[in-house]
Amino acid sequence: MRLILSCLLLLLPPVAAANTPLTSKAALGEKLFSDVNLSKNRTQSCATCHNPAHGFVDNRSTAVGKAVSLGDDGKSLGDRNAPTAAYAKFSPDFHQNKAGKYIGGQFLDGREQDLAGQAGGPPLNPVEMGMPDKASVVARLQENQDYVSAFKQLFGASVFDKPETAYAAMAESLGEFEKTDLFAPFDSKYDRYLKGEVDLTDQESLGESLFFSNQFTNCNRCHQLKTFPGSDGETFSNYQYHNLGVPTNQAVRAANGKAKNFVDYGLLEHPDVDAKTADGKFKVPTLRNIAVTAPYMHNGVFADLRTVVLFYDKFNNSQRTLNPETGKPWDAPEVDANLALQEKEFQAPALKDAEVDALVAFMKTLTDKRYEQ
Repeated sequence: MRLILSCLLLLLPPVAAANTPLTSKAALGEKLFSDVNLSKNRTQSCATCHNPAHGFVDNRSTAVGKAVSLGDDGKSLGDRNAPTAAYAKFSPDFHQNKAGKYIGGQFLDGREQDLAGQAGGPPLNPVEMGMPDKASVVARLQENQDYVSAFKQLFGASVFDKPETAYAAMAESLGEFEKTDLFAPFDSKYDRYLKGEVDLTDQESLGESLFFSNQFTNCNRCHQLKTFPGSDGETFSNYQYHNLGVPTNQAVRAANGKAKNFVDYGLLEHPDVDAKTADGKFKVPTLRNIAVTAPYMHNGVFADLRTVVLFYDKFNNSQRTLNPETGKPWDAPEVDANLALQEKEFQAPALKDAEVDALVAFMKTLTDKRYEQ
């Protein structure tokens, strides 16, 4: 039994010891990341929905599986799937490029500019951590004398004079923690393959070729930043926004009480975006750890990674008429406008089943080493 426990502990990511000095913003952020006292009922922390032992996603099951997260009140359900916090530091600040395309930001609609902005959201969200205001959060911080000392040392003696200042310091510390190598180790099988340490299987190699091919798939149009070959440090996202025609997750809507006519407009929900061409678009996620961070799409509507590939393929393959998870025809898009996969640049040859399997096999090689088992 001791041997089994020892092996299990080796698989878990490192965490700070209870008495680790909080001498840096990142160290302070690590403590804050796991502190349930920052939620109204003291039951939920950042790590609850971004569990370091599970690819920094929410692994808890709810009435609707793992599609969306349960709030601190024990009953509220969100409407979007909690994206992984792993590799999030590589998403650039939200902006428009020269071509007018929106890029980057945090959250699925980019509504926060950077990691600190994102970190400041959940504590005040009524269906997440549920705190009433920033002053209440800061009061919780001041219950912990280690926090008080660290905040003053790192941000100045007057940091608690104004709740807004202390709250911003908390968010900044959380953001600094998310910039550490714990969140982005780049040690997957694919990374080791690029270093010549391991070989890909024939199936994985075929998947790699298909993935990076402009002729046979469109994967790399959205999920590639760096030149191939030599794609060390590839995050597998260009951080742009697209509407893929994802259907409504009806089970989630029935459970969370949203009105029947409610529509998630994605990027159009961003406070600085009002162009109708943004309707229904969501940020391209990283594919790092994609095999261990199910369910998929912005609303968790698909449970299996293979289903996602088939969903993409159906736009180019008349044989893909049924959703394998339901055995029924694919549901209509929630937002039937600006559909990227109907545009000419996204058209590609239909995939054979073996090619679908190869793509899934390749994406499994993008799993960080600590989650491979």
